[in-house]
Amino acid sequence: MKLTLSQRLFAVFCVLLLACCGASAWLQIRANDLREKEVIQSLSRGLAGHIARDGALADANDIHAPAVRRLFSQLMVVNPSVEVYLLDNAGRIRADDAPPGHLMRARVDLAPVQQFLSGAALPILGDDPRSIDKRKVFSAARLAAPGKPPFSYVYVVLLGEEHDQLAAQASASAVLHTTLALIGLVTLLGLVAGVVAFGLVTRPLKRLTDAMRRFDASGAPAAPLPDVRASSENERDEIVVLENAFAQMAARIGKQWRELGRQDRERRELVANISHDLRTPLSSLHGYLETLSLKADSLPDADRRRYLSIALAQSAKVGHLAQSLFELARLEHGMVQPEAEPFSLTDLVQDVFEKFGLAAQSRGVHLTAEIAPRLPSVRADLGMIERVLTNLLDNAIRHTPAGGTVQVSLVNATDKIEITVSDSGSGIAPELRDALFQRPFISGDTHRGASRGGLGLLIVQRMLQLHGSQIRLIDDGRAGAAFRFELPVTVSPASDTQSRLA
Repeated sequence: MKLTLSQRLFAVFCVLLLACCGASAWLQIRANDLREKEVIQSLSRGLAGHIARDGALADANDIHAPAVRRLFSQLMVVNPSVEVYLLDNAGRIRADDAPPGHLMRARVDLAPVQQFLSGAALPILGDDPRSIDKRKVFSAARLAAPGKPPFSYVYVVLLGEEHDQLAAQASASAVLHTTLALIGLVTLLGLVAGVVAFGLVTRPLKRLTDAMRRFDASGAPAAPLPDVRASSENERDEIVVLENAFAQMAARIGKQWRELGRQDRERRELVANISHDLRTPLSSLHGYLETLSLKADSLPDADRRRYLSIALAQSAKVGHLAQSLFELARLEHGMVQPEAEPFSLTDLVQDVFEKFGLAAQSRGVHLTAEIAPRLPSVRADLGMIERVLTNLLDNAIRHTPAGGTVQVSLVNATDKIEITVSDSGSGIAPELRDALFQRPFISGDTHRGASRGGLGLLIVQRMLQLHGSQIRLIDDGRAGAAFRFELPVTVSPASDTQSRLA
């Protein structure tokens, strides 16, 4: 069965709590046992010495066995928990009062005895002669015959078999049951308190999990996350930091998703509009070529030349549209990067005016330029800026009636130059202004405003974006349309001699 993260964390918490409670209980019992042994050994420290001072235990030759047994029996009756033994200098048991079959060792390790006699810290555990592996607290003293040096030890086990039997009975008593019940109650209360604390700790994590589960395909949570921005109180809370990061990610994904949706809609509209723009010249081109093919022998030379001229014009229109599409695609996919260089905008405007001089004259449109004195040079890609001015002037001339004016204005604005291209035409319809630089409009529409936004303006906007600039439609109170953008100036100003075009 697979558990959730919260369930796994809770299970680990319970195991750790139970382990800590068990370890704490064991340590407490162990500490109490050592304390009890230390107290008993401290109180009975001089017991073996008191026994050793009894002169009847040894004579001049050896241990007096009957006196030893008699004394041992008396001590066992007075305090059944003690067991008394006489050891030689090698630790072998020379005398005892153990019942037959109870003595399990013939020798006692004397190292703890030497520690005890030297005054080491208590408790000190020594071998239990009535057990193979047990060690117990004891009292010890040197034993000597009258007039002789010490030749053996009095070894008193302070917690003998009688004590072990009573302790085993007490382990099953109501006192132990009560102690275990109290430990269980403390453990249960700890679990309850842990569950409450765990719920408080994991509540932000559950809130974040719910928000992530509600995250839909639109790139934003179905319900907004609560405001948990980092403050002086929760800036160290990792869950709060994670919630903030997720909220920022959700907002960013939502914005990117909406932008992708907008770009996809614009792309579909672009394809539809370009298809419409291509259909008209292609249909015209196909019609005239088909007429020339079917009536080549019967058409007069004048009509044949006129049909070929129209077919060539439509073919050039299709080629121009295809070239614009290719150029726009290269700009949008980052295949073209500007190569900045300093140049004079005044000279560039003059060159562009010369390019459109005949076209403007044939349509009866006046080209004028208003250039501020002492205009500094700009730093940009000369070819791209020339294309920008070419597209803007071409649009302005085509949509300005005879007798109108197209003006280019250059104004020094501290660290940049403002370039404005305006005309005296009918302007752009208000409903088309918001999306003017987002998608091309159908150029075949006879409505004045619907034909203003095309691939030319899109190319202009992409080129200026590569320069860190933006083109915008401004309302200066005059008739017609006016477009403005800025370019950065170079460090050193240009020459003072600036020409004024008229």
